[in-house]
Amino acid sequence: MFPASFYAYPAFLVIVAVAAGLIVGSFLNVVIHRLPKMMERQWRSECAELAGTPPPAAERYDLVRPRSSCPHCGHLISALENIPVVSYLALRGKCSACKAPISLRYPVVEALSAALAGYIAWRYGFTAAALGALLFAWAMIALTFIDLDTFFLPDSITLPLLWAGLLFNAGGVFADLHSAVIGAAAGYLALWAVFWAFKFATGKEGMGYGDFKLLAAIGAWLGWKMLPLTILASSLVGAVIGIGLIVFVKHAREKPIPFGPYLAIAGLIAMFWGEGINRHYLDLF
Repeated sequence: MFPASFYAYPAFLVIVAVAAGLIVGSFLNVVIHRLPKMMERQWRSECAELAGTPPPAAERYDLVRPRSSCPHCGHLISALENIPVVSYLALRGKCSACKAPISLRYPVVEALSAALAGYIAWRYGFTAAALGALLFAWAMIALTFIDLDTFFLPDSITLPLLWAGLLFNAGGVFADLHSAVIGAAAGYLALWAVFWAFKFATGKEGMGYGDFKLLAAIGAWLGWKMLPLTILASSLVGAVIGIGLIVFVKHAREKPIPFGPYLAIAGLIAMFWGEGINRHYLDLF
């Protein structure tokens, strides 16, 4: 019934995708907030094991437990207070118990997840490409905000994303498998080479290994032909945002800015409009 409805009424698919995007966006907020803390707990436990000391005692903490609560007063978030976007507006951006402000990031992530889902449903229809694009876009959102918060791009997202790209392209969904494999290798090696060239020249590390893995994942999804556009677009986006932060927000020049969000934005640009951009560029020459 539903597949037939999706084909007969494309608008219905878009509505369902937007609703799913809101729900997934709410879950992404949990991932963005909790995954770095879970990683930190794991590192502490591993350090204790290497030191031969008992691991620090801690209650269960993962993507399911404990229940979401206000970080200021500990108020447990009820189901009615956890409706994506709507609850934030109804609560006027404040905790219902202590009236402490709720970060604007929560509705932004939910709205962005829903908007991308709606666009993907409209663009690709009820196809495997739509499913793949949704997974790719939602992973980009999670990685962007985690990197902004922590300067980390977790392997638990980047590596499965890389393998998922290769699996989708085993059927040639976004690129042929040959191009996807070369894209994964070339994506990693491109930033790896930049990293070492910069380190030899300055003695400093200009980016993290997570950036290598993210570009490798983008190459696995989109193929090697999209890598030059992705690198160029990420540099342009980074330059525009970086200059804007320095000029308007008085961001210190010496304070580092994570590169992962720029790669993620560029990856989405390449997925949705990369072929047209490349074709237009080639036509010019």
